[in-house]
Amino acid sequence: MKPSTFEQTQIQAQTFQANTKKPELDWVNITFLTSTPVIATILSYFYFKTNGLQWSQIVLAVIFYFATGIAITAGYHRLISHKAYKANPLVKFLFLLFGAAAFQNSALKWCADHRVHHRHVDDEKDPYNINKGFFWAHMGWIFYKDQQTETSHYPKDLLNDKLVMWQHRNYLWIAVAMGFVLPTVIGYFLGSALGGLALAGVARVVFVHHCTFFINSLCHVVGSRPYTDTNTARDSYIMAFFSYGEGYHNYHHYFPSDYRNGIRWYHFDPTKWLIKSLSLIGLTNDLKKVPEKLIVQAQVQMKQKLV
Repeated sequence: MKPSTFEQTQIQAQTFQANTKKPELDWVNITFLTSTPVIATILSYFYFKTNGLQWSQIVLAVIFYFATGIAITAGYHRLISHKAYKANPLVKFLFLLFGAAAFQNSALKWCADHRVHHRHVDDEKDPYNINKGFFWAHMGWIFYKDQQTETSHYPKDLLNDKLVMWQHRNYLWIAVAMGFVLPTVIGYFLGSALGGLALAGVARVVFVHHCTFFINSLCHVVGSRPYTDTNTARDSYIMAFFSYGEGYHNYHHYFPSDYRNGIRWYHFDPTKWLIKSLSLIGLTNDLKKVPEKLIVQAQVQMKQKLV
């Protein structure tokens, strides 16, 4: 029996409400992001009080900082999100292992969100839209559940990637094993399991989190725009230092398929150096570079706007 006009109106209203309801708070993310700085502080305090300063633990923390951070920038970002180069399956596998240890979600979710950010930068569909405020772009957006719960809405190339999907299905235990258990075990053999967990584990997670988050927030507020003013992305040499070269954000938003973010030899971009170095021994290939002519043309156009 066909519903009446009144019933049809009710159905449409319910559908509209369902589609426009406010997103739910994600208490798992909120708890993790707000508690890890506190836990890192407490564990570090007891570690230093008990063991003093052990340089081996500091070195371990720095190694994990680079390994997990570059797994995000070289792996999640430039390899999987933008396909700026191709990598040997072993290299990709390691990126997925250490990328999970950064506790920034699976590569499938991270890369899908990032592609949406590039397609809709600064508009309502941008997941970390800076126009919603600095805190929202930095981490506020992670405090809410993704309204898309089915994996079918993710890009097909990611869904067809066996390594990416393996990591997605097993993300949590990989993250815990690589991010907390492994540094604790190594820390034990270096003289303090607590030191490994506190510094290379929890404190490192917090530091890497905010180095990444600042690209979405600070690099859309502070810095220069030498290539385009069509979006809020900015170049920041300071953030390039803390984010393995990701701070050249204005360039990246204008030329996202380039495997480099820092295009000059003197630009601090460890991610670029790693990708290039691996290509010399055949572990990466098809490194994409924007022709110099297009780069200069973009710079000239921006300079003319300022005259």
